[in-house]
Amino acid sequence: MRVIVTGGAGFIGSALVRRLVGLKCCSVTNIDKLTYAASAASMSDADAYRHIQADICDQDTMTRVLADTRPELVFHLAAESHVDRSISSPAEFVHTNVVGTHRLLEAVRTYWTALDLLDRDKFKFVHVSTDEVFGSLAPHVIASEVTRYDPRSPYAASKASSDHLVRASRATWGLPVIVVLASNNYGPRQFPEKLIPLTIINALEGKPLSVYGDGRQVRDWIFVEDHVEALLRVANNGRPGETYCIGSRTRKENLEVVKTICQIIDGRQPAARPRQDLISFVADRPGHDRRYAIDPTKIETELGWRPTVSFDTGLQLTVDWYIDNERWWHPLRARYAGQRLGLA
Repeated sequence: MRVIVTGGAGFIGSALVRRLVGLKCCSVTNIDKLTYAASAASMSDADAYRHIQADICDQDTMTRVLADTRPELVFHLAAESHVDRSISSPAEFVHTNVVGTHRLLEAVRTYWTALDLLDRDKFKFVHVSTDEVFGSLAPHVIASEVTRYDPRSPYAASKASSDHLVRASRATWGLPVIVVLASNNYGPRQFPEKLIPLTIINALEGKPLSVYGDGRQVRDWIFVEDHVEALLRVANNGRPGETYCIGSRTRKENLEVVKTICQIIDGRQPAARPRQDLISFVADRPGHDRRYAIDPTKIETELGWRPTVSFDTGLQLTVDWYIDNERWWHPLRARYAGQRLGLA
């Protein structure tokens, strides 16, 4: 199968590319602009794929790549994805996530329309989005595929907009698109601006561990490899026009996650004092969503997918990976040293 992955040098994208290459039955093309959060080192053990450095906003290039590659499947993951940065620079998120998705869809529409009927029937476009489009949920609410969107950050709004564009392409032109809404991913090779990798690295270096507000914000977590397996299940068996929520029903308060990381690292590399002493509470993020929770019942019942990695196991695997792979993350500290972002 000929597969294109956009954003394949990012955290989730690189995990997907490595998994596809490992299947030995795919010709994989990765389209990635190589922004600050991309890492060529994340692809070091995926030795049988093609990388094209390009911007999804460049519609002419996307059109040429599609015509040259002739994919049967496109996974669209390329996006600006950090909420704090979207508060400081919302225009970048609108440009990449909204305009970029629009131009990619236009290129896909041109390509798909020119296919013969048999190839058109085989083609799928899987758009990977986020549970943040649902906004901050009340304590009793669990978001599903039919939950109303209520984005509260520029990042979430840009992803919600891209979701609507993808669905509109189905209703208007019949494109065989599928939308995936995933909970917070974690695991090895995540750029150290997100909560878990940033906490791990700062704890290893003995630096302050900043916790926004009271730290009681609830997030729904999924190990990245489980997410990738869900994407493959969606690509193989998902129905065009459908939306699938992907999550593991693992909801943790941010402060609990930070404390657990400290305990794991203390067990691996004891220090003079517990690393929990490094925790400091700082002013909350503007518009910070209080709670996320996602219901994966549909993908479980219709496609038979289940997560296999518990949060406790996944977090330990993640901590151990960062301890053993300083050579991967240390150069990235030159791009982002852990300073506070997203202050209004």
